[in-house]
Amino acid sequence: MFPKNAWYVACMPDEIDSKPLGRRICGEAMVLYRGPDNKATALEDFCPHRGAPLSLGTVQEGKLVCGYHGLEMGCDGKTVAMPGQRVRGFPAIRAFPVIERYGFIWVWPGDAEQADPAKLHHLEWAESQDWAYGGGLYHINCDYRLMIDNLMDLTHETYVHSTSIGQKEIDETPTTTKTEGDMVVTSRHMSNIMAPPFWRMALRGNNLADDVPVDRWQICRFTPPSHVLIEVGVAHAGKGGYDADPSVKASSIVVDFITPETETSIWYFWGMARNFNPKDKALTASIREGQGKIFSEDLEMLERQQQNLLAHPERKLLMLNIDSGGVQSRRVIDRLLAAEKRVIPIAVAEGETP
Repeated sequence: MFPKNAWYVACMPDEIDSKPLGRRICGEAMVLYRGPDNKATALEDFCPHRGAPLSLGTVQEGKLVCGYHGLEMGCDGKTVAMPGQRVRGFPAIRAFPVIERYGFIWVWPGDAEQADPAKLHHLEWAESQDWAYGGGLYHINCDYRLMIDNLMDLTHETYVHSTSIGQKEIDETPTTTKTEGDMVVTSRHMSNIMAPPFWRMALRGNNLADDVPVDRWQICRFTPPSHVLIEVGVAHAGKGGYDADPSVKASSIVVDFITPETETSIWYFWGMARNFNPKDKALTASIREGQGKIFSEDLEMLERQQQNLLAHPERKLLMLNIDSGGVQSRRVIDRLLAAEKRVIPIAVAEGETP
């Protein structure tokens, strides 16, 4: 159901600073910790002795120590030592490729030989002093594709987020969707409207008037396996909209890294990167708090939607023009899944000679 030969966010760096972390990613039970030289490491969360979860253990001098009988694991998945035992014949457990980059720890749950760091797309905002970032993590009981649908169709903001970022003009403004290789881009531009509460706050945060008409934009970009980055912002009306000078606008990138846990649950790493007043820590905290409340409003909707779909698997859902971004994103995912599974040609599947 989810591509495995890809980089997923596994955790935030501080989640493994003091002790091992157990986390299931794409159906794989992993333990994440800091090994020798403080390097982020991911192993199968399974002690080769009695099958205990290694995540219940400790880290001592870069070695993962099982909390059941003291077995010590190396970061390559091989047993290093165990009190009173010879460990040379102990079976190795699986080690997963890991990258610590852009303020996140990424893991590759698929074929380790294909785990090329160059396949992790560049995040310029995460490396520049001109940007500030604040975010968090939610665990949500839904199919990861439902969250992608949610983020690639922001029409729901009018209803789910009516007191923060929603407004009727979202409904009234059509979107355009295009596919660029494996990237899907859905755009909406609204002209000469009043900013909703969240964006009035952002305008004030950039020392701009918040009671004048604005031009607003939403540009959603899906990239495999399940990442959605959304350029959002407002500019004083008539000043160029998306292309307006920074002095008359407040713009940001909504960061959405969706990591499947199981077929019906996800780890949702959310945040916002902005390039105005990046050193204002109070503003970063205020935006993070506001965005956290916005995303929490999605949580119940998605979980209840998942429950309905599980209860009625026979029902076919409608696909409207506003769903184009999600539909195209699912097609990219399906293509990647087919490639990983090395699908048998249809002629063979039907019993014909290829």
